Amino acid sequence: MTTTPRFRPAAALGLVALAGLAAIPALRASAEDAARAMPAPALDSAPASSKLQTAIFAGGCFWGVQGVFEHVKGVTQAVSGYAGGTLANPSYEQVSGGDTGHAESVRVTFDPKIVSYGQLLRIFFSVALDPTQVDRQGPDFGTQYRSELFVSTPEQDKIAQAYIAQLTAAHLFSRPIATRIDKAGAFYPAEAYHQDYLTRYPNNPYIAFNDIPKVENLKKLFPGNWAEAPVKVTEVASAK
Repeated sequence: MTTTPRFRPAAALGLVALAGLAAIPALRASAEDAARAMPAPALDSAPASSKLQTAIFAGGCFWGVQGVFEHVKGVTQAVSGYAGGTLANPSYEQVSGGDTGHAESVRVTFDPKIVSYGQLLRIFFSVALDPTQVDRQGPDFGTQYRSELFVSTPEQDKIAQAYIAQLTAAHLFSRPIATRIDKAGAFYPAEAYHQDYLTRYPNNPYIAFNDIPKVENLKKLFPGNWAEAPVKVTEVASAK
């Protein structure tokens, strides 16, 4: 990922750079064909709580992860930011250096009466990332692009551990799941220009190739969880 003006050069698109930007639709179709819905979690929380809950997901560039969760019914906010590091209030440039220990992450606030934590995990592992990749996701390399679940409660920890064990036992991936699970600590929202990036710039080549297919797969594989209108950070902030 680059700094402002948030347009990824063709050289950073890997195969797209070789085939030309005109090949994006065909490559996107191939990515969509590979997507599949993971099984429902055998262990999940009961939809009894009336309080909103939060969970933090890291799965590569936060643009796409945020874009997915902003379209999940029951999610009231999804904020791109930085988690898991040692430096307080890091900037994007500092995190991108790979030395602060942070991962690009998304803090998801959700209504457990509408969508459970287990359902969010199922969506995450199905459409938001390749959980077998280590310290990378797609064209992005470095520990800041690692796959990690930052759990906010003992219940989330138990559900996350059980779900990864369930997916592993089912042999759904050809390589081991690399997603880490750690207790949530400080979360620092990313700069304003990162928020709602997928919604604001769907035609950015990086977004079109890497992230729009994730949102389209969410709609296709999880129609019951699909929310047509995204819950944008900018709109939630202005309503307060």
